[in-house]
Amino acid sequence: MKKLSFDRLVMVMLMVMASVGFVSCSDDDDDEIIVPKTNTIVDIAVANPDFSLLVAALTRAELVSVLADTKGDFTVFAPTNAAFSALLTELGVASINDIPKETLTAVLLYHVKAGKATSSQISTGYYSSVSPGPETGSFLSFYVDMASTTINNRSKITDVDVMADNGVIHVIDKVMLPLSIVGHAQANPAFSSLVAAVVKANLVDALNAPTAKYTVFAPVNAAFDKLFTDLGVTLDDLSAEALSPILTYHVVDAYVPSTNVPNAYVPTLSQAFGNSISVKSEVSNSGVFLNKTAQVVVADVVATNGIIHAINEVILPPTVVDIALQNDAFSILVEAVVKAELVDALSGEGPFTVFAPTNDAFNALFASLEGVSGIADLTKEQLTPILLAHVVSGNVLSSALSTGEVPTLNENKKLNITVSGQSVTIDGNINVVLANVQGKNGVVHVIDKVILP
Repeated sequence: MKKLSFDRLVMVMLMVMASVGFVSCSDDDDDEIIVPKTNTIVDIAVANPDFSLLVAALTRAELVSVLADTKGDFTVFAPTNAAFSALLTELGVASINDIPKETLTAVLLYHVKAGKATSSQISTGYYSSVSPGPETGSFLSFYVDMASTTINNRSKITDVDVMADNGVIHVIDKVMLPLSIVGHAQANPAFSSLVAAVVKANLVDALNAPTAKYTVFAPVNAAFDKLFTDLGVTLDDLSAEALSPILTYHVVDAYVPSTNVPNAYVPTLSQAFGNSISVKSEVSNSGVFLNKTAQVVVADVVATNGIIHAINEVILPPTVVDIALQNDAFSILVEAVVKAELVDALSGEGPFTVFAPTNDAFNALFASLEGVSGIADLTKEQLTPILLAHVVSGNVLSSALSTGEVPTLNENKKLNITVSGQSVTIDGNINVVLANVQGKNGVVHVIDKVILP
């Protein structure tokens, strides 16, 4: 056998040692691989024994991965074990597993707000959770009162600003439950008068209907104070029968967020003669108004069965005269009715059907009359028969009109009505341009020309 030289032997040994050293180093490197530690919202909850029931709930609802996402950014109001134990007692169940998964998921998401908000960034007011609301794209609201450090007048904030990699945790002592429309009113002291009125009018169950999608224009306490002062009464002086039509006049049977409020007459749940009484909504640069004077001061409080907009005045179901007063397009008609001294008559019980000419209609009339530029140029005696020719006895909706003659309150004038499909004309060339604006003592149809006897 050929012998290796000493130098060759040393080189081989060095190579073997280097090879062994490389393997050893590789093994050492594997042992020392450092996995980056996270401090997510879930990590914090898992590390705190007082959140074990919260972790169990998140696990059952399959929300762990959501709140463990390091790319997330959340504010979590975290109930303690005592809070969950109290909830189980309140619900009459033995464990979290007894709560339907769908319900549990909605409740847990109700404790989460998108975006990080430390205690210094939270002020008294409404916030959106990530729990889905009654309409696609809507999210349930909760009310934070920083004066009492409570949420929904139920959960006390006991610790704040537990910082996580993906947000912040504030600890609460009770589990928050998603609120209905009535629940939201009860949770905000600014609606205590509204709650008292709703209770007295026996409307709690109606406004709590779980399958409803109502829009409620909710007057704040100051609005009720003003109403009672104007009427010279207190809540105790008003019966359920008197309150019910007023309160239901603030409710629309549809889900209408502030961005979808139309410039239009909208039917409410308040009724007269079997028809929905109309409220006039108006959107301007100054905000959203109802019947010209009531302004939305807080918008888009999302409840489980609808949406709430707080307003600064109580709105009352209007008479046919009020309908004209609340719309600037009828200012000349109002002036004429006042001059003819017909306000009291048309504000009576009725019912009346009024064909109401717009300002443009009156201006066209003035242009056609020699020496007449406005109502001031016409006498009461001239105005009265003209105005009475616009009023029919009864609450006649457009659907009840048919082609033929209709008597008016002017004994010498009958209206020649022509109905063709959805269109209604009077005396051949006067068009109904907006129909069925329902008031409490009658209905208004808007027309584009003044009717002449």
